[in-house]
Amino acid sequence: MGLAALAFGLMASVMPAKADFWSDAGAKLKGATIRGISESSAPSQYVRDVLAPAFTKATGIAVEFEATSWDQMYDKAIKDMEANTGVYDFVYIEQDIIYSYLSRNFLVDITKSLDENAGIKSPNFDPSKFTTFIDNFKGSDGHLFGVPMEAFLKIYLYRTDLFDDQANKDAFKAKYGYDLAPAKTHQQYRDIAEFFTELGKEKGIELWGTTVQASTGHPASYYEYVESIAPTFGIYNWGINLENFGASVENGGKMNSPEGKAALKWWLDNLNFAPPESTSSTWDEVAATFAAGRAAQGFVYGENAAWIATDPAKSNVVGKVGVALPPVEDGVMAAAESGEGYIGYYDGGAFGIPTSSKNKDAALLFVQFIGQEEVQADWAVASSRVTHTSTYDDPKVKEQDGKVSGYYTLMKDQGKLFRGAPPFPFHNQVREVAAPFIFQAITGELTADQALDQAAAAVDTELKTLGYRK
Repeated sequence: MGLAALAFGLMASVMPAKADFWSDAGAKLKGATIRGISESSAPSQYVRDVLAPAFTKATGIAVEFEATSWDQMYDKAIKDMEANTGVYDFVYIEQDIIYSYLSRNFLVDITKSLDENAGIKSPNFDPSKFTTFIDNFKGSDGHLFGVPMEAFLKIYLYRTDLFDDQANKDAFKAKYGYDLAPAKTHQQYRDIAEFFTELGKEKGIELWGTTVQASTGHPASYYEYVESIAPTFGIYNWGINLENFGASVENGGKMNSPEGKAALKWWLDNLNFAPPESTSSTWDEVAATFAAGRAAQGFVYGENAAWIATDPAKSNVVGKVGVALPPVEDGVMAAAESGEGYIGYYDGGAFGIPTSSKNKDAALLFVQFIGQEEVQADWAVASSRVTHTSTYDDPKVKEQDGKVSGYYTLMKDQGKLFRGAPPFPFHNQVREVAAPFIFQAITGELTADQALDQAAAAVDTELKTLGYRK
């Protein structure tokens, strides 16, 4: 079903139930236009193409929604809020940046605003219907500052056609001495990467053993290392000690610990078995690489799982996608199951309303509209994001689950093993001082050991400058 058809169906199925509220609330704001900005991801494209038109149909409020690159989104939103210019009435807030925004009082208190304005408080918007992911967007008093619009895991995808091929299975076992299956350890992952890279060379086809999100000069590579790779080696919270905010081993951190250095070296060595575009790949290019059939396995953001597995217009591997938990070192899974650690990244974001917005009431209506339980299932089917508990049980989602190798079931049952970014108000500052050393490791200017030693020292200095360390 195309997005236009989904939009028509959404208007037909959702609007009658609460038409009076939306039309009445919209009538009070006749002629209003709200502007929003987000990353051009599958969930955001659904907002632009389906939910925004449906909202306009229901309320008469126009929506100008800009879906752009991550870099442009962040740059435009932060500059608007810093300058208090009021260009945007709602902005995308990543889970990892919310703590910084709250510390700078950039966002409208949604809970307080709705309590004070009953006329725009929808009877169909209920924060208790959301998954616990919504807690990431609450202040210290429990008030809501963002309405989740996406939540997903960064998962291990693999090609079922390649893994299930009998000739491949026989050849792999003959070479490595064990059965070909989704990797549970880093050594198994490396063996698989090596095997399929060599197979691609032997057959003269465009096939490599793994993806690597290793763009030099883009935060994506730093994020893949600290959020997806390091935790599988037992390095949590970027290696920063949450009690004294030390990063280096010398100061109580683990950023440059032996485990951290092993993790970075393992990840860098994967470049030997990855497509040549890997050192220019952000999250978007990694998804495209896997969808093109150029890699046998990889770590891919779950928002892409649905279209990679089901959309033949965009993907060459429809019906050939398997989903699994990432490989881990000994003890890491047990730590995640006990709640002491985690095995990967639980990603997502919300729409928040800048305090600089000139159309706060209209924006409040919009974030409630996209937060309704009724609109969630089609959105989840289109872009494999889930923000409401009931979404998992919807028949359409259950049907889609079978087409994506149980991704939704995995997120529902195993999501507890993953975690969002640490609650750092200094998120951006630390990333900016540490990431260049990761970039230099990717280009070979530094070894893994040198990169992390220098990164840890730089982070220690930065946190001292910011007042978090004595």
